Amino acid sequence: MRFEKLDPTTYVCDEGHVRFFLLIGEKEALMIDSGMQVNNAKELAREVTDKALRLFNTHADRDHTGSNHEFESVMMNPAEFVNYREQHPSQKMEAVFDGDIIDLGNRALKAIALPGHTPGSTALLDLKSGMFFSGDPIQKDGRIFMFGPMRDLSAYVLSLKRLLERNEDIKEIYPSHGAYPLGMDVIPELIAGAEKIESGMIEPKRAEMFGNIIDEYDIGIDVLLCDVREEQQ
Repeated sequence: MRFEKLDPTTYVCDEGHVRFFLLIGEKEALMIDSGMQVNNAKELAREVTDKALRLFNTHADRDHTGSNHEFESVMMNPAEFVNYREQHPSQKMEAVFDGDIIDLGNRALKAIALPGHTPGSTALLDLKSGMFFSGDPIQKDGRIFMFGPMRDLSAYVLSLKRLLERNEDIKEIYPSHGAYPLGMDVIPELIAGAEKIESGMIEPKRAEMFGNIIDEYDIGIDVLLCDVREEQQ
């Protein structure tokens, strides 16, 4: 396992089921998530750069925090703190709010909150290149988890609609799962599919996931995994 170069200052480590990223600025570097199966992501990053290294989590799901223990502190949206502290109760937390800028030295990253998949799901937009590191909410040929506590399909739709306002700013989307890079054309497809689920226009397939009975909705571009609606139980 190692980081592969996307461009001279941007790297990706792909585990197969999930990927995470390393961004290098003139002063410091930033890891976006830390994988699931790897336990030495920081060590892998040191093969690429010796600059001061910080960690940002798009959200607190466990497949994004596998190497978090290597870092003294972690940055994330504070709406994720309650879930994250169940995994790492003593780690220092640094709050990153919607609209905040993380400057790596001539490389500014803007935090854009995308609640729905989780309450504090947050993407980072590289303001210079237009690269958009989206975490889990945006996928193609993937499975988006929308079942279980604190996930909300209506909030997810609103987050995606808000992204349409940034059509000129976002050049390429780099999600944590599925195909990549993606264009902004996937956003309307995801919105339309999620709205069809909300309105009952798609018939789900019943399935089991992690001991939970869920509904799988095939929206074409992705499969959304949702809670079974009360009237269907």
